[in-house]
Order: sequence, then C-alpha cells, then structure tokens
Amino acid sequence: MKILVTNDDGIYSPGLAALAKIAARFGEVKVVAPDVEQSSMGHAITASRPLSYKKSPIEFDGIDAWRVNGTPADCVALGQHLWDKPDVVLSGINMGPNLGNAMWHSGTLAAAKQAVLFGMKGIALSTPTDKEPDFDALDPFVEKALALLFQNEHLNLVNVNFPHDPQGVRWTRQSVRLYDNQIVPALDPMGRKHYWFTVIPMEPAEEGTDRWAIENNFVSITPLRLDLTNEADLEKAQKDYPVN
Repeated sequence: MKILVTNDDGIYSPGLAALAKIAARFGEVKVVAPDVEQSSMGHAITASRPLSYKKSPIEFDGIDAWRVNGTPADCVALGQHLWDKPDVVLSGINMGPNLGNAMWHSGTLAAAKQAVLFGMKGIALSTPTDKEPDFDALDPFVEKALALLFQNEHLNLVNVNFPHDPQGVRWTRQSVRLYDNQIVPALDPMGRKHYWFTVIPMEPAEEGTDRWAIENNFVSITPLRLDLTNEADLEKAQKDYPVN
C-alpha cells in the first residue's frame, strides 16, 4: 500500500510524525506537508502562483518527507502527481479536534477530501489540545482505526477524532447543532484594534454524534461524502414546485 501523509499544522507538527510512524506499519509512506501552519484553511487551493517543494528540514525515521509552499489540498495534489497516485491519503494527526461544524473550515479534512476527488481514499485524524496530546498513548488506537478503515473498501472519506484517554471506538455521525459565531475585539501592543473570530457550541451534543463521542472518551469515526445534495429537499421541491 502506498500511503501519502499530510496535515494542516505544518511539517514540524509532532502529530504528523506520529501518524507517519504508525502508517509505516501498513505500507510505503511518503510525507508531503505544508511548510508553515495552514490551520482552518479549508479546501483552498493555490492558483495565483506556482507551487514548489523542498526536502523536509527534519527526519522522519527513514521516510521520505517534503515540505510544500501551499495548502493541505495543494500538498495532496502535488504529492499524488509526484508519486504516481498513492492508494490512500492520511491527514493529521491534527493538533485540535475537527468535530461538527468545524469540518467546514478544516484544512485537515480538506486534504482527505482532495484525496477522494483524485480517486483515492482519504482519512482525516485529529485530537484535542486542551492539554498536550500523548501520541504514544494514542498509538494503539490510531493503529486500530487505520486497520479497520484500510480493510473496508466502501469507506472512501472518513473523519476520525481521538480523545485524550480513549475508552473505546464508536461509529458516529456529524454533529450539526448550532454554534455561536462570536467576534471578540481586542487591541494589539501598538493600541490598534483587531478581532478574533471564535465559535462556541450553543447546544449540547446529541448521542451518537462525533462531539458526543469525544465528550465521553470514545474514538469517533464518521463516514462522510462529497455530495452535499439534500435528497429529501430536492424530492420535495421537484414534487411541490415542478419546473419545465
């Protein structure tokens, strides 16, 4: 198996190194990651300037690793071009959860989505950072999740989140409860105004969702798809408002 490992935290992230190490147990691994942090970049691609790649400034225990002056989606596009299309793309392990509505702006998940657009399997992996992640402790759960997903040919796009102290694994759905989009004003050291964009969950997580799983110390595995069509609304619109 040819496995491309990337992330949105950048080439220096300890989560990237941890994931590459575990992935190497399943096949041939190459790392292609952003040269700087690209968190919350979403599915942005670089179209206004050329991309380039350079050898990673840090070692990955025998794994070829490269840094790219672009987004997570760029890394997948360039990586599959240079490596004759890998079988699977792993993105992470992200320093911070990607749960619920956060999926919409996640650069980590965008890399997995880009993989699916190229006809590969894409898996995004994340963990909370309210305290320092212990990647050695998470190691067996990451390996278990990858083994489960690699053997399932029908799951092409998957979002996985690991709590600090996993007690088990759960199949989950995305939490779509509302968030409070909050702008927090502040002043920089020069006295100039600037603003932080933050989100706060307005409602508790429903049982069976990704947020619920993490809050209850379960690894959350959420199958996703690229098609955003709301079939129920489409069917109702075609029935109630027919067009010629």
